Amino acid sequence: MRLLLMGPPGAGKGTQAAVIAERFAVPAISTGDIFRANVARRTALGTAAQTYMDAGEYVPDEITNAMVADRLCEGDCADGFLLDGYPRTPQQVAELDTILDRSGVALDAAVLLEADPDELVSRLLARSEEQGRADDTESVIRRRLEVYAAETGRLADSYAERDLLATVDGLGPVEEVTDRILAALTSMSAQRTATSAP
Repeated sequence: MRLLLMGPPGAGKGTQAAVIAERFAVPAISTGDIFRANVARRTALGTAAQTYMDAGEYVPDEITNAMVADRLCEGDCADGFLLDGYPRTPQQVAELDTILDRSGVALDAAVLLEADPDELVSRLLARSEEQGRADDTESVIRRRLEVYAAETGRLADSYAERDLLATVDGLGPVEEVTDRILAALTSMSAQRTATSAP
C-alpha cells in the first residue's frame, strides 16, 4: 500500500499516519520528522531547512525532494509507505511521480483530512503549550494555514482528477477518524475493482 496523507497543519495527520501505517504494515514517513532529524544532526540540509521552518514557510522543493527521495530508497519502503506532509507543491507532486516511476510502482490513494481552521489553531496552540514547540506561536500557525490554503490545498484537485483522492472529516475521536479513513480506502478499492471487472 502506497498512500499520501494530506491536510492542513493540526488536522491530525501525524496521529493517523502512525495508526494507518501500522494497519497496513508500512513505514509512516513524515517530512516534519525528516526535517527535525536533519536539524538535530545539524546537516547542511537541516540548517537550510530550519530557517524556513522557524518562519512558518515551506522548505524549498530541492531540499525537501532530496530528503524524501533518500528516505523512499530505504529497504523498509520496498512494499509500501505512507507519506505524511509530502508532496506540498505541484513540483513535489511531479518529483514524487518521478521517484515512483523509477521504482516501477504507483500511488494507491491520497487521503485528505479536512478540519475547521479555528479548531486547528486551538489544537496547535494547545500542542505548543504541552510540548514547548517554539514553531507553534499563533502568528506562525495562522501563516502556515494561509500557506497551506494557497499552495497545498489545490493539490487535492490533481489527485482527484486521477481518481486517487479520498476526503475524510478529520475532527472527532482518533478511532472514529481512523475508521473513516479505512472505510474510504475500502470504498475506493471496491470501486476500482468494479470498474476493472470485464
